[in-house]
Amino acid sequence: MESGTLATFNPASDADSFRGALGSFVTGVTVITTDSPEGPVAIVANSFASVSLDPPLVLWSPAKASKRFEHFAGSRRFAVHVLAADQRDICAAIIASKTAISQIPTHLSHCGMPIIEGALATFECNLHATHDAGDHVIVVGEVTKCHHKGGDPLVFHAGQYGQFNSAG
Repeated sequence: MESGTLATFNPASDADSFRGALGSFVTGVTVITTDSPEGPVAIVANSFASVSLDPPLVLWSPAKASKRFEHFAGSRRFAVHVLAADQRDICAAIIASKTAISQIPTHLSHCGMPIIEGALATFECNLHATHDAGDHVIVVGEVTKCHHKGGDPLVFHAGQYGQFNSAG
């Protein structure tokens, strides 16, 4: 679409245009990890948001069609990692393989979940609630432990990865 041209469409009948409109919003890139009977698994998600400070709640939304959905839909614990700008390779590895987390530098949390080294922020969560939401599920987690450091985030916009330079 040409820059500056406004298109009006019905999102129920034009999914490609709807996806394009959603892609106008710049998001951070997160990796969600959990333990499973098959070992640790991970999934990339840009559908992360804060919900509440009291109690401390966050949410993310996995697609029901994801081959990894079953690992996260029934998980009672998970960790959300906000990736740094220099962690694009971690994102690519996890997109390629649900078990790539076993080859990425991590340490185990106090409850046994893999925590990605170098992430800008990590939120260790217990499942608080789930809500059906069309072709996704909204997963709300109560944050039990949090890690945070400074740095530039990996961002996603219009189908492309990039970075926000906070030094400018």
